[in-house]
Amino acid sequence: MEDQKQCTVVRTGQYEGIQGGLFGAGISAQSAGATGLCLHRLVMPAGTRGRPHLHEGHESAVFIQSGRVDVWHGEGLAEHVVLHAGDYLYIPADTPHMPVNNGTEDMVCLVARTDPDEQEGVRLLDLPAWLEAQVSPLPVGAG
Repeated sequence: MEDQKQCTVVRTGQYEGIQGGLFGAGISAQSAGATGLCLHRLVMPAGTRGRPHLHEGHESAVFIQSGRVDVWHGEGLAEHVVLHAGDYLYIPADTPHMPVNNGTEDMVCLVARTDPDEQEGVRLLDLPAWLEAQVSPLPVGAG
Protein backbone atom coordinates (compact mmCIF):
# COMPACT_ATOMS: atom_id res chain seq x y z
CA MET A 1 0.00 0.00 0.00
CA GLU A 2 1.28 3.45 -0.92
CA ASP A 3 2.38 5.66 1.98
CA GLN A 4 -0.54 7.99 2.72
CA LYS A 5 0.43 11.63 3.35
CA GLN A 6 -1.44 13.54 6.02
CA CYS A 7 -2.42 17.19 6.42
CA THR A 8 -0.60 19.04 9.20
CA VAL A 9 -2.01 21.76 11.42
CA VAL A 10 0.55 24.27 12.69
CA ARG A 11 -0.29 26.41 15.70
CA THR A 12 1.91 29.41 15.09
CA GLY A 13 4.84 30.18 17.30
CA GLN A 14 7.23 33.06 16.81
CA TYR A 15 10.86 33.52 15.89
CA GLU A 16 13.05 36.42 14.86
CA GLY A 17 14.46 36.06 11.37
CA ILE A 18 18.16 36.64 10.85
CA GLN A 19 17.13 39.21 8.25
CA GLY A 20 15.04 41.06 10.88
CA GLY A 21 11.36 40.93 11.70
CA LEU A 22 9.20 38.85 14.00
CA PHE A 23 7.88 35.85 12.10
CA GLY A 24 4.87 33.78 13.02
CA ALA A 25 6.25 30.29 12.37
CA GLY A 26 3.86 28.85 9.83
CA ILE A 27 4.38 26.13 7.26
CA SER A 28 7.95 24.95 6.67
CA ALA A 29 10.06 21.82 6.54
CA GLN A 30 10.62 22.18 10.28
CA SER A 31 6.99 22.69 11.31
CA ALA A 32 5.06 20.58 8.82
CA GLY A 33 7.50 18.53 6.77
CA ALA A 34 7.02 20.77 3.71
CA THR A 35 9.29 19.91 0.79
CA GLY A 36 8.73 22.81 -1.63
CA LEU A 37 7.38 25.85 0.17
CA CYS A 38 7.47 28.00 3.27
CA LEU A 39 4.66 30.33 4.45
CA HIS A 40 4.94 32.71 7.40
CA ARG A 41 3.34 35.82 8.83
CA LEU A 42 5.72 38.74 9.40
CA VAL A 43 5.15 41.69 11.75
CA MET A 44 7.45 44.67 11.26
CA PRO A 45 6.96 47.36 13.92
CA ALA A 46 6.72 51.02 12.90
CA GLY A 47 10.11 52.70 12.65
CA THR A 48 12.11 49.52 12.01
CA ARG A 49 13.72 47.83 9.06
CA GLY A 50 15.00 44.46 8.01
CA ARG A 51 18.58 43.72 7.08
CA PRO A 52 19.56 43.68 3.39
CA HIS A 53 19.40 40.06 2.25
CA LEU A 54 18.51 37.63 -0.49
CA HIS A 55 17.14 34.10 -0.63
CA GLU A 56 19.65 31.90 -2.47
CA GLY A 57 17.98 29.98 -5.27
CA HIS A 58 14.43 30.64 -4.04
CA GLU A 59 11.57 32.90 -5.08
CA SER A 60 9.46 34.84 -2.58
CA ALA A 61 5.96 36.28 -2.67
CA VAL A 62 4.64 38.82 -0.16
CA PHE A 63 1.06 39.92 0.57
CA ILE A 64 0.66 43.07 2.68
CA GLN A 65 -2.20 42.53 5.14
CA SER A 66 -1.98 45.88 6.95
CA GLY A 67 0.23 48.93 7.18
CA ARG A 68 2.74 50.02 4.56
CA VAL A 69 6.35 49.18 3.80
CA ASP A 70 9.11 50.59 1.62
CA VAL A 71 11.10 47.87 -0.13
CA TRP A 72 14.54 48.62 -1.52
CA HIS A 73 15.53 45.92 -4.02
CA GLY A 74 17.74 44.92 -6.92
CA GLU A 75 21.45 45.31 -7.48
CA GLY A 76 22.86 47.64 -4.82
CA LEU A 77 19.28 48.07 -3.49
CA ALA A 78 18.91 50.81 -6.12
CA GLU A 79 15.23 50.16 -6.84
CA HIS A 80 12.43 51.31 -4.50
CA VAL A 81 8.73 50.52 -4.20
CA VAL A 82 6.11 51.42 -1.56
CA LEU A 83 3.59 48.71 -0.73
CA HIS A 84 0.22 49.20 0.98
CA ALA A 85 -2.39 46.85 2.44
CA GLY A 86 -3.71 44.61 -0.33
CA ASP A 87 -0.54 44.78 -2.46
CA TYR A 88 1.47 41.74 -3.54
CA LEU A 89 5.21 41.67 -4.29
CA TYR A 90 7.08 39.00 -6.23
CA ILE A 91 10.82 38.70 -5.46
CA PRO A 92 12.81 36.58 -7.93
CA ALA A 93 15.40 34.14 -6.60
CA ASP A 94 18.73 35.69 -5.57
CA THR A 95 17.34 39.25 -5.65
CA PRO A 96 18.66 41.57 -2.92
CA HIS A 97 15.93 43.32 -0.94
CA MET A 98 15.31 45.14 2.33
CA PRO A 99 11.95 46.16 3.88
CA VAL A 100 11.69 49.43 5.80
CA ASN A 101 8.66 50.44 7.87
CA ASN A 102 8.73 54.23 8.00
CA GLY A 103 5.02 54.29 8.83
CA THR A 104 3.28 54.93 12.13
CA GLU A 105 1.71 51.48 12.45
CA ASP A 106 3.01 47.94 12.36
CA MET A 107 3.19 46.34 8.94
CA VAL A 108 1.81 42.80 8.78
CA CYS A 109 2.30 40.55 5.78
CA LEU A 110 2.28 36.95 4.62
CA VAL A 111 5.55 35.72 3.11
CA ALA A 112 5.78 32.61 0.92
CA ARG A 113 9.03 31.15 -0.41
CA THR A 114 9.97 28.16 -2.51
CA ASP A 115 12.54 27.29 0.18
CA PRO A 116 10.88 24.96 2.72
CA ASP A 117 13.61 25.64 5.31
CA GLU A 118 12.77 28.65 7.45
CA GLN A 119 16.16 30.38 7.37
CA GLU A 120 18.55 28.15 5.41
CA GLY A 121 18.62 30.16 2.15
CA VAL A 122 18.84 33.63 3.74
CA ARG A 123 22.11 35.40 2.93
CA LEU A 124 22.74 38.76 4.64
CA LEU A 125 24.19 41.60 2.57
CA ASP A 126 25.87 44.92 3.35
CA LEU A 127 23.76 48.06 3.50
CA PRO A 128 25.00 50.46 0.80
CA ALA A 129 26.47 53.63 2.36
CA TRP A 130 24.28 55.90 0.18
CA LEU A 131 21.13 54.24 1.58
CA GLU A 132 22.20 54.14 5.24
CA ALA A 133 21.21 57.74 5.96
CA GLN A 134 17.78 57.28 4.36
CA VAL A 135 16.50 54.32 6.36
CA SER A 136 15.63 53.57 9.97
CA PRO A 137 18.79 53.37 12.07
CA LEU A 138 18.41 49.82 13.40
CA PRO A 139 17.09 46.61 11.94
CA VAL A 140 14.44 44.79 13.94
CA GLY A 141 16.15 42.96 16.79
CA ALA A 142 19.50 44.77 16.49
CA GLY A 143 19.04 46.90 19.59
